Amino acid sequence: MAAAVNPGGIQDDKAPHVIPFILSLLKRHEQKHAAFVTSHNALPPPLIIGLTAPQGAGKSLLVSLLHRSLAEDHNLPTTIFSLDDFYLPHDGLKTLAEQNPDNPLLQHRGQPSTHDIPLVRSVFASLRENKPTKIPQFNKAAHNGQGDRVPESEWLEVNSDPAHPIRIVLFEGWCVGFRPLPEFTLQTIHANAVKAAYSKEKDTPAYRGRLAYNTPKSLNTINEALKEYDEITSQYDGLIHIDAEDPLYVYEWRLEQEHNLKKAKGSGMSDEEVKNFVDGYYPSYELYVDGLRMGVFRTLMQDKLEGEGDTDWEGRQLRLVVGRDRKVKKAERI
Repeated sequence: MAAAVNPGGIQDDKAPHVIPFILSLLKRHEQKHAAFVTSHNALPPPLIIGLTAPQGAGKSLLVSLLHRSLAEDHNLPTTIFSLDDFYLPHDGLKTLAEQNPDNPLLQHRGQPSTHDIPLVRSVFASLRENKPTKIPQFNKAAHNGQGDRVPESEWLEVNSDPAHPIRIVLFEGWCVGFRPLPEFTLQTIHANAVKAAYSKEKDTPAYRGRLAYNTPKSLNTINEALKEYDEITSQYDGLIHIDAEDPLYVYEWRLEQEHNLKKAKGSGMSDEEVKNFVDGYYPSYELYVDGLRMGVFRTLMQDKLEGEGDTDWEGRQLRLVVGRDRKVKKAERI
């Protein structure tokens, strides 16, 4: 597959890594469900793959290419939707912010706890049974940019044609696959960040993150919320992780993204507003990206206390490390 260019000038070189990975997972998935298909004379559930990437890394272009290639080149009915589609309605987001007035991470949508996880579970359950399924949509422009869920009559409907059920589901989002940390680990990471931020030692590198400027209580609220997200993570048949060599690239990428949006639409956030926007997300990058790098399915297996010889997690995660130019520097299966 040739590299593709979007209107913002971002070139994609990730799809040539991702398509073979998805096809290999599909083969494994079909073998796993072969006995069920034969005995019940029925279709297997669709392959569900999580896709996570920092903001501005070129994820939107990638998923567009994946959708087109899987559907057209491989004749695999595919649906792609986002964790963003499952934000709480405006009233729910407003209530959450009011209930947590001292937590800056919950004053706007984005962080774990601002999503409707029971609704995600319901959609996944329906898709796994190959039933007609309505997927919510979220209008980020509503209420002066605070956003709101659109009426159900405007939701995306899939599996309406029994002859062509969805075979691959791609579920994307900036924190897809993030897993909660043990309380001691959370406290230790935060304490180290505070020490780095306020160190007066001349040889200490300047602290460039945001974690240190949030209270343990605020961070613990996010961490506790992530426990519910594990119910979704455990349903993925595979995970694609676009990782940045330096997580701070997200500030440059998101700023470039906004500049392109301004050129196209004539309006958008100021540079300072973009920085403040990313600041609200960045503490979670500092806390949870290392867990992705270790392997989400490996840690899920460990937490479930599976037998020592259980290797079902192996090979189900693809990690693509990208540089400042968003080009792939390293590809590995975990």
